[in-house]
Amino acid sequence: MKALQTIGIWQAMRFVWFQCLGWLIHISLPPVRVWLLRLSGSNIGNDTVVMDVRFINIHQHGFSRLSIGNRCFIGDEAMFDVRGGIIIKDDVTISNRVTIVTHINVGYPDHPLQKVYPMKESVVVIQKGAYVATGAIILPGVVVGQESVVAAGSVVTKSVPNHVLVAGVPAVVKKKLQ
Repeated sequence: MKALQTIGIWQAMRFVWFQCLGWLIHISLPPVRVWLLRLSGSNIGNDTVVMDVRFINIHQHGFSRLSIGNRCFIGDEAMFDVRGGIIIKDDVTISNRVTIVTHINVGYPDHPLQKVYPMKESVVVIQKGAYVATGAIILPGVVVGQESVVAAGSVVTKSVPNHVLVAGVPAVVKKKLQ
């Protein structure tokens, strides 16, 4: 039980509590889901729809680091790592199966790769009017620019300027949008 020894009993109990809360949010209808997320500490704007999203690492800080603006749509099977924080501005659409990662950790503190790849935690920001298409992956610290498009299946490793389409692995600017 190395995991329990590493985190301690109180953190383990917190983990179980947030797993139960995550399950309750998962089985709820979208309007109830938004209400539960707000009640749990998220900041979610008006006319926003949150479909069946998987929230991970909520045991770290709860939902206090999740902010979603007005008139947003978050699609089914999206996965949000809320540990480092996610800020989604107004009028953003996140399609199905989009993954937003806000932290990277190779394992236990004594893992041999910790020296080379120490734990990193950074907020992800999706600016106003952006669209993230199906299956895209956004990594820690990325800012997706205002009214920009992330193409389906792209892996975004660096911030995206305003008014562009990015695509690929890693995502690069393909064209400017007017």
